[in-house]
Parts: sequence; structure tokens; C-alpha cells
Amino acid sequence: MTQESQVIQQNIAHSEHPSPGTYFKVAITLAIITAVEIAVFYLEFVGHGIIPILALLSGAKFILVMMYYMHLKFDSRIFSTLFVAGLVTAAGILFALMTLFRFFA
Repeated sequence: MTQESQVIQQNIAHSEHPSPGTYFKVAITLAIITAVEIAVFYLEFVGHGIIPILALLSGAKFILVMMYYMHLKFDSRIFSTLFVAGLVTAAGILFALMTLFRFFA
């Protein structure tokens, strides 16, 4: 691959970044998810079910931040896969430890 073709590919890759409007939409979405998390916290009938609900909402926020604000959506797929795999692994270990120590009992 020549140096000129590498420069062209880099310019194409950098032109795919989102507009400021997209960043604003993502910020509004993150604020809405945070508001839902706060609302769930005050629901008494949820009981111990609050933990997986908040974990899922936090995971969704994690993925949005990683994809847009860290530009992983526009990089190689392997980077996105590694971040999501890390989140799933950490959540699995967390819930396994909580079950092991009978947190849900």
C-alpha cells in the first residue's frame, strides 16, 4: 500500500465522526437513562431486583460512552468487542460473587 493511499484511507476514517448534534442526542439519552436509574431507586416494590435493573442501565450508559465519546464506534470492531467483553465478564463475576455469598437470599 502506498503512502498516498494510506493518507486517503485515514482521511476517510476521520470524516465519519459524528456531528455535534449526535453528541447532543447521546448526552440527552444518557441523562434520560440516569433519570430512570434514579426513579428505579425509589421504587420499593422492586426489592432485590433493583440490582440487575441498575446494572443493565449502567451497562447501556457504559456502551454509549465507549461508542461515541471514545469513538469506538468508528474504530476497528475488535476494540468495541474488547470493551463489551470486559463489561460482560465483570458483570458476570459480580453476580456470581453475589450469589456465592447469598446476597439475594
